[in-house]
Amino acid sequence: MPLEGMNAKIVEEFRANDGKVGGPFEGAPMVVVHHVGRKSGESRTNPMMYRPDDDDPDTIYVFASAAGAPKHPDWYHNLVAAGGARIERGTDAGIETYDVAVKEVIGEMRDEIYAAQAADYPGFAGYEEKTAGIRTIPVLALERA
Repeated sequence: MPLEGMNAKIVEEFRANDGKVGGPFEGAPMVVVHHVGRKSGESRTNPMMYRPDDDDPDTIYVFASAAGAPKHPDWYHNLVAAGGARIERGTDAGIETYDVAVKEVIGEMRDEIYAAQAADYPGFAGYEEKTAGIRTIPVLALERA
């Protein structure tokens, strides 16, 4: 199944189940990110796992892993270029929708956040292994606007 079709099924399941999905994402915190293509100007929607900030409930982190592909995903470039987005966030109370500011996390803080994500979700460690020497997987902070 093409990625767009797979993403559409995940978004549909996310919305039908108050922000929860099964399969490889079962039990993981999920967010649906709405953004605009920086070249096309078209609306885009991408489901992804997130990591909540330990101290700030209004900040979450997303990872431009692209499952270990050699290039950053298009959504990463779109979010960085726009500096903001709208998200649907799965919470214990259901789905919450709000605007976010997008900030790239770099250096030691990026490394700490990514290491914690890889410890909790070993697939992320595998993605990092695949990209070693090719690219560093970006981490973006999505902060409630």
